[in-house]
Amino acid sequence: MSFERFMRWALVSIAIAGLAAGLAAALAGRPALAELCWTLATLPVIAGLAVSMARDLLGGRLGVDAIALVSMSAAVVLGQPLAGAVVALMYSGGNVLEEIAVARAERDLRSLVDRAPREAHRLAEGRVEEVPISAVAVGDRLLVHAGEVVPVDGVVNSNAATIDESALTGEPIPVARARGAAIFSGSLNAGETFEMSVSALAGESTYAGIVRLVTAAQTAKAPFVRLADRYALIFLPVTLALALVAWLISGDLLRSLAVLVAATPCPLILAAPVAFIAGVAQAARRGILVKGGGPLEALARAHTVLFDKTGTLTVGGARLLSVEVAPGETAEEILMLGASLEQASHHVIANAIVQAAAERGLQLELPERVRESMGSGLQGVIGGRRVIAGSREMIFTGEPVADWATRAIRRASWRSALIVFIAVEGRPVGALLLADELRSDTPRAIRLLREAGIARILMVTGDRAAAAQAIGAALDLDGVLAERVPSDKVDAVRSEQRLHPTIMVGDGINDAPALASADVGIALGARGASASSEAADVVILADRLDRVGEAIAIARRARHIAIQSIVVGMGLSMLAMLAAVLGWLMPVPAAILQELIDVAVILNALRALKPAGVRSVRSMTAAAGRELHHNHLALLRSLDRLRSIVDALDDAGPERAAALIAEANVLVQDKVVAHERDDEGHVYPQLAEVLREAHGLSAMSRAHREILHLARLLAAVAKELPSENVDRYLIRDAQRLIEAVETLVRLHTAQEEDIYEAVAAR
Repeated sequence: MSFERFMRWALVSIAIAGLAAGLAAALAGRPALAELCWTLATLPVIAGLAVSMARDLLGGRLGVDAIALVSMSAAVVLGQPLAGAVVALMYSGGNVLEEIAVARAERDLRSLVDRAPREAHRLAEGRVEEVPISAVAVGDRLLVHAGEVVPVDGVVNSNAATIDESALTGEPIPVARARGAAIFSGSLNAGETFEMSVSALAGESTYAGIVRLVTAAQTAKAPFVRLADRYALIFLPVTLALALVAWLISGDLLRSLAVLVAATPCPLILAAPVAFIAGVAQAARRGILVKGGGPLEALARAHTVLFDKTGTLTVGGARLLSVEVAPGETAEEILMLGASLEQASHHVIANAIVQAAAERGLQLELPERVRESMGSGLQGVIGGRRVIAGSREMIFTGEPVADWATRAIRRASWRSALIVFIAVEGRPVGALLLADELRSDTPRAIRLLREAGIARILMVTGDRAAAAQAIGAALDLDGVLAERVPSDKVDAVRSEQRLHPTIMVGDGINDAPALASADVGIALGARGASASSEAADVVILADRLDRVGEAIAIARRARHIAIQSIVVGMGLSMLAMLAAVLGWLMPVPAAILQELIDVAVILNALRALKPAGVRSVRSMTAAAGRELHHNHLALLRSLDRLRSIVDALDDAGPERAAALIAEANVLVQDKVVAHERDDEGHVYPQLAEVLREAHGLSAMSRAHREILHLARLLAAVAKELPSENVDRYLIRDAQRLIEAVETLVRLHTAQEEDIYEAVAAR
């Protein structure tokens, strides 16, 4: 416990003990002893306050404490120790409450330091030696084993290296670095052992720079200015003027003392801390850890929010986007083969492929005789067939790339996706496209921020500009800053701070400096992002991005209640002061009246413990929400097949095209149309009872009508299906209709998920 904290608790304990002892002595008929106890309870608080005020004055600050110092000192000098003791208790108690409200978790950066490597494998005279990282010099050759953290900045000497840079850029998918490419400390070797040349000392490398950035940002952050102090600048001169008027009117210093006691700014001292403590408690019930009243007030004043992309706006890991197939193959077979083989790997990409197969209900086989080439792929035997899953270089060694594979590579480039090719018995048969994707609650989170009053929302990311711009356009953000390293993120935060109070939201080590620099740093801590959580002022414990908007709404309500309590409390205090000026209140009655005002202020401030309001309408049950979500998952499998059919029609002959179009028509009529009719007939009436504005469903119903119209057109095309009627124009029309249905239904389903998320009981 620090000395300052010890003194706060000691002073409030002395004030309580002295006031209680004095009251006991007074009841026992010993007034002299009572006055002594009250005086002894007041003097230490006066001394502590005087020291604190002197320190503040040297720092150029004058706050509400000045009124408390004058009133307590005057009470002791003028022989009114009970009034002084009451003021001492409320002042010291207010300080303790404020300490609780502004206390924040320690940010000792242990996770950053613990992660940093201590040793390096240096090549010297044909042998490998273990040396402390501090002994590594520029030009040294190092070996970095699989799974190790790159110890210093350098250049790849091997033919290639597969690097996981998520700790630095936030991007979860490993990248390939060719010979001569730069690599940075703090990244992870996700491939085989490689050799590197050192280009920077440990203390000058990228990872050490991140630690320095966080430390500097934390120490440079401006101290929190109490809400009470801003009001004190007005209240202090008014109080002194009224006390002077009381003395000039009556010539009685006790009347002036009564004014000072009635003016003791306990509403100022207590209202904001209590309201903010209540707001912190309310936030905690929603899985939002706010590290004190200071960050909560700063949240309430925020104008701009900057988001990291990966792991914040997106899920932060590889997800299967699509399955590309060679002519004559099926997406289910390709995914089954790839996932069966990937069961033998612990790579992040392998886990994503296996999970995607499990979500689609595919039955996987156990692979045999598996061999893995780190960073390239793996091969094994599945059902008696030799299967390979890996990079383009691994699959198409010395062979021309087929047209379907070229199309898959192009689509992967458009979507900033990683591509894993699948080959059976040496013949490429398909490809899996994987990339990061938006979190399901991201659109709702952005909407909640707009509703909470945030005027400017930006994304700042280490990802490539094309991928970042696509996300920004989808979410209608106000700006996108791409290809930014941690120091660039800090610069972006500071640039916005110069204009308005700014929030930074992130989840990774690379976000920690920016989180520490912002007026409020918000970390998504549900996945154990300890470094960002330590650097942040607010930690979202639930894995939900929409809690950011809720945190701001809670903060703004708490601040509104605090200001309301201050204004009402000080208004009542002003009335008491006027009564004291007129001689209607003496010091002790004025202190008691002030206590009643304090109780009223505290009770009002405690309203921040409760949500803003309880909706009169019922919520959709969690079970109903899960059922709707499962129905959408089943529908998405049909949409994946429609996408495969669209691609297959590129190369299909008349008979094959007729079969594919017929299959697509059956899927659309039996799956899509049936689903949309069920939504319109059963789901939307339920939603209408839950939504505050049921007319908002009219736009969703309009999408239903458009989907049904496209389905009717596709059915009309399907009637022309005898192969002798199939020409390239009919195939093109069918492709357009199938693709339009698939695209519209995907968008419509995502919108429905957003609505379900908003109304489901949580």
